[in-house]
Amino acid sequence: MTDSPADLVVTGARARGGAVVDVHCAGGRVTALPPAGELPVPPGAVLVEADGGLVTEPFVDAHLHLDKVRTLPWIGDAALQAYTGDGMADSARSIDLARAVKEQYTLERLLPSVRQALADGERHGVLHVQAFADVDTAAGLVGVQAVLAAREEFRGRVDVSVVAFPQDGVLRDPGAAELVEEALAAGADVVGGIPWIEASVADQEAHVEWACALAARSGRRVAMLTDDAPDPAYDTTRMLAEAMRRHGLQGRGVACHARALGHYDADRQAAVLQLAREVGLGLVSDPHTGSVALPVERAVAAGVAVALGQDDIEDAYYPFGRHNLLEVAFLAAHLLDMRTGPQQEVLVDLVTTSAARVLGLADHGLRVGGPADLLVHDATRTVDLLARHAPPRVVLRGGAVLR
Repeated sequence: MTDSPADLVVTGARARGGAVVDVHCAGGRVTALPPAGELPVPPGAVLVEADGGLVTEPFVDAHLHLDKVRTLPWIGDAALQAYTGDGMADSARSIDLARAVKEQYTLERLLPSVRQALADGERHGVLHVQAFADVDTAAGLVGVQAVLAAREEFRGRVDVSVVAFPQDGVLRDPGAAELVEEALAAGADVVGGIPWIEASVADQEAHVEWACALAARSGRRVAMLTDDAPDPAYDTTRMLAEAMRRHGLQGRGVACHARALGHYDADRQAAVLQLAREVGLGLVSDPHTGSVALPVERAVAAGVAVALGQDDIEDAYYPFGRHNLLEVAFLAAHLLDMRTGPQQEVLVDLVTTSAARVLGLADHGLRVGGPADLLVHDATRTVDLLARHAPPRVVLRGGAVLR
């Protein structure tokens, strides 16, 4: 591939391993990664001077409730208090309290904030988003319609995978299952679920079975919020992994939160992580949105694909957020006690390459032959990348300067 003339060259780019290279791009792909200055810049090629700044893959947000962005002022703090108070002991109640916000859903009211969140993410180098959109008897299809509309507006710039998400459950919200299927027919990409809030273990199992059967039947992936509380009685992450195996969904599932995993005994935790690795169940942690988190480093060590996600932006569950995954990783460094040099590298993986594994993005990564989707940063060290969590200097998509 090195014989192709470059359309664009990033000069003096510092790879995360420390080597300073030039990145030659043509036809939307990386064609060469020679040491800086070794190959001339072809005549007519666009030149981007990195000046020794780090170059990374684009950021991947594996979990964002996109329809809910900036809806907190519509509802007040009651749900937020229930979700975060008392060590998240009453987090389930927050879902019922937050349901009221959907009475105010209209396409016209949701779409500006949805657009702004994607634009903010693009500015911060977030070019892949798994976007959850509520589909239930309160929201109807309004939330998913807003997210689908924004997906089309950002097509070619930001890839948005839309999860049809029955936020209020399936058995406890009759009619939601049918609405999920309508959302999929309308263009949603992923079957969503939230089994841990169902009323009984049998109902949780039924919720998981319904979602995985639907995903298998429709040839889609499945993404669920599991065990979002510090209670070891919750077991829906395991249920999801087992159902993925039964339905042939290996490598096509994601469990977000899974906070109860951190409260399992060592043997049970290890068994669930091994099962997740075997069936290709990716895990997404959002430690900034609650005081409990899944055991991220243990999951990584077990070979499980793990990501960090933004989760929420100024909604009933979290009052902050700029759709900046370096900010999320910076917060995670403190909340997960991941501060050493090697741990910092893992944190960057959790919003780039490892996050891409979680979402099954095979065509992702800085390599010859890989996509010319790159971020050029001012920071020359990983510690500065995280500490400053500044927007990238240049965002490249398909070998062209996006911003």
